[in-house]
Amino acid sequence: MTVKKIVFALGATLALVTVANAADLPRRQPVPVYPAEQAPIGKMPIGKSPAGKAPIGKAPGPVAARY
Repeated sequence: MTVKKIVFALGATLALVTVANAADLPRRQPVPVYPAEQAPIGKMPIGKSPAGKAPIGKAPGPVAARY
């Protein structure tokens, strides 16, 4: 009875390790298809929108005395 449990546990462990190893193997990705004109590199307005600019939930900065 215990030998059967050990064999079953070893088989399940081997199956789990095999599946986990196969999931980590690299796969070839398809080549991206670009339009006929050149891609607009560097034209996206990243960081230009006001999203994430307001200090919501953050402590205010240090108060400096102005004399």
